[in-house]
Amino acid sequence: MLIRAAGLLAVFVLAGCTKRTPAPAAVADEARHPLTGEIVQVNADRKTLTVMHDEIKGFMPAMTMEFEVADGDLAIAKPGRRIRAELVQAPGGAFRLEKIWPADSADQGRVDTAAKVLRQDTATRGRKAYREIGEGLPDFALYDQEGHVVTAGRFRGKQIMLNFIFTRCPVATMCPAATMRMMEVQKAAREAGVPNLELVSITLDPEYDTPGVLKHYARLRGIDTSNFSFLTGPESAIRDLLEQFGVVAEFEG
Repeated sequence: MLIRAAGLLAVFVLAGCTKRTPAPAAVADEARHPLTGEIVQVNADRKTLTVMHDEIKGFMPAMTMEFEVADGDLAIAKPGRRIRAELVQAPGGAFRLEKIWPADSADQGRVDTAAKVLRQDTATRGRKAYREIGEGLPDFALYDQEGHVVTAGRFRGKQIMLNFIFTRCPVATMCPAATMRMMEVQKAAREAGVPNLELVSITLDPEYDTPGVLKHYARLRGIDTSNFSFLTGPESAIRDLLEQFGVVAEFEG
């Protein structure tokens, strides 16, 4: 589908994944608590983060602790960054962090406000919410693989190839193939000297695909992210973007 708008050329690749696997069931007897705090130290060799966290009401006072984290959650960690995460306590008492997101209040406010505006826009459009040829991109604000907020305005005046994927996709001919195709286009465009090309993959699974998970996904595949962005954010915003792009997605779980 080709959409032209004032100063904007967008090419959407919609043959990516349209179904996501349900999240794995939580381990019995694990305790989970929301956590906010500031990263003090990144311990890449041990795959841990030292975090000065705020009080977890009814569970733990504010203190500085070292937590185990997965590779994806480690990917965008840096000292001084405020985060929000899920603190998981295993039955044996060990702690780890999951679902780590940037927690800058201004950025989070921008993303949340944009999601509300997008929700209202989709509702106003009604049953024919999808964008027609000649319309511009819907306004949105999402996090990229570095944890930075990206808005639709960044892509004005650019040529855009966009698809929807999720990192846990188990079918090689779907999301992995879609990502490979985007990489091939990126390489071909560079060799042909195509200017102002931006490639964008938006996750279908924002509950799991945090900015760090997306960065780890790109890093494992050797993807050049200088003009290839992986975006995530509120699930309501993802659903509205799917609807406005005319993509039918099946969500499970």
